[in-house]
This record gives sequence, C-alpha cells and structure tokens, in this order.
Amino acid sequence: MQVVIHAGAHMTDDDRLIQCLLQNKERLSAIGTDVPDPRIYRKLMRDILNVAMKSGINEEAREIVLDTINHDPAADRLVLSNQGFFGTQKMAVGQGQLYPQAAARMEAFRQIFPNDEIEFFVGLRNPASFFPAILPKTPYLDMADMLNGVDPGAFRWTDMVKRLREAHPDMPMTIWCNEDTPLIWAQVVREMAGLDPIASFNGEYLLLHEIMSNEGMERFEVYLKSHPNMSEVQKRRVIAAFLDKFVVEEEIEEELDVPGWTEPLIDRLTEAYDEDVYEVARVSGINMIAP
Repeated sequence: MQVVIHAGAHMTDDDRLIQCLLQNKERLSAIGTDVPDPRIYRKLMRDILNVAMKSGINEEAREIVLDTINHDPAADRLVLSNQGFFGTQKMAVGQGQLYPQAAARMEAFRQIFPNDEIEFFVGLRNPASFFPAILPKTPYLDMADMLNGVDPGAFRWTDMVKRLREAHPDMPMTIWCNEDTPLIWAQVVREMAGLDPIASFNGEYLLLHEIMSNEGMERFEVYLKSHPNMSEVQKRRVIAAFLDKFVVEEEIEEELDVPGWTEPLIDRLTEAYDEDVYEVARVSGINMIAP
C-alpha cells in the first residue's frame, strides 16, 4: 500500500488540502485512494508517535491504525494529514533547525507501516512569516526566546529536507512553497490523491475563490468555459493573469508586527528563503512543485 504522509508545515494550508480530498472522497475511493477523516486518527497517531519516540513501535500498530480509520482493504493508497506529525509548533524550531525531529518521526512512520511505500508531502513557508505565525502557538514570550538566540536568517528548509533524504533515501518526497499554492493547488491535490494529471475534482479553484474578487472569479469561470482544452501550464498562466488584475490585496497581505523586526531584516529573510527553495529543489530525488 502507498501511504501519503502530509506533514504541514504548520500554518500553511490550514487543512484545506485534506478537506478538499474529503470532499472528493467517493471519487477517490473509486481509484483506490482512502482519505479518512483526520479527526478519527490524529490523536491516535500522536499517541503512537510519542510512544514510538520513547520505546519503539508495537507490532500491532499498523492494524490498530487501519482498524481505527475503518480502512477499505481494496484501497491501495492511504492519505494521512496533520501539521503536527513532526511535533507541535514549539517543536518546529530547535537546535538551530527547522523540525529537528523530522527524520526520527518519519522513521516511526516507517515502523508503523513497515512493508508499505511511504510518500512524504510538505508545503514550506517563508521564515519571515512562518516564525511570527507559530510564535503565539508556543509558550515562548518572544521571538528570541523561541529561536534560542539563533539568527532567524540561519534557518534553512534545505537542512530539514537533507536530513530526511539522508535518513530515508528511497522515500518519494513532494515539496512546494505555500506562497505558490494558489497557482499550483490542482497539481498538489492530484499528486497527493493519486489522480491523473488532468483529472477534474471538486474544489479545483478553491483558493482562488478566497483571494480573487467576485468579478474576477466570474470572468475567470467564463474564460475557462470558452477555453476547455487548456493545458495545466496554460491554466497557471491564466490564473496568474487574473490574479494580477483581480486579487483582493487584503487577503494576501501579511502584517508582520514583531518587535525588532525591521523591513531590511524581513527582506533579508525573504531573499534567503528564495535561495533556500532553490537549493531544496536541487536535492536529489525531490519532486518540487513550482508555478
């Protein structure tokens, strides 16, 4: 069986991906993809992972998980999603690293599903907005405390990806930038679900509805109907063009009110993030979804 592990990151898609898959549950079931409701398994998986990190995996763990989610034996692909799979927001930074326990927790998943093929999916986020977003969800009083005095510009997603790749060299890994999601949403959903590259599904333009004006969406839908044979690349170009004209600025702008964080610092973090993403894409075996 193929087991998809979607591990966030924290404060990226806000469960939109798994909710979209759930809206297409019957369609996905027909192609052998099982998408259980995350409310059924998140606490269970958290408890199993915590035990695994301390004392190892019980050999019955796989059957317990499958029984809990009422898994269909005919399904050959299982999608599990939780931004907390690699730990809480407090555990998202430590030792000068992003998600320092990522590789160890993925090893626990491989022990739970020892004979299955695990695929890893994660959306990255610019540390300039990622750190301020997770700070209120932690017990830390300020940014310096959360980062343990480490320069925020020193953190690299590439480090996390390389740690995962070195520990699990045969594991398929699909990565994208959260900032790009409105343009690549359909591809992310299809690859996670195991759908064909051009298959239609409910919610294909879900994110656009959130950030585009009503007038823009109406015109966009008219344009789609009048150009039914566009490729995915062409669709992305059209989406980018419509967003350029009809995006609701308030929906995409982020106010970063962090004491001591200046515009030059935010610009430096963003530039470092762009370089970091470029390096992530160069890691061997990574499937990087980009616009």
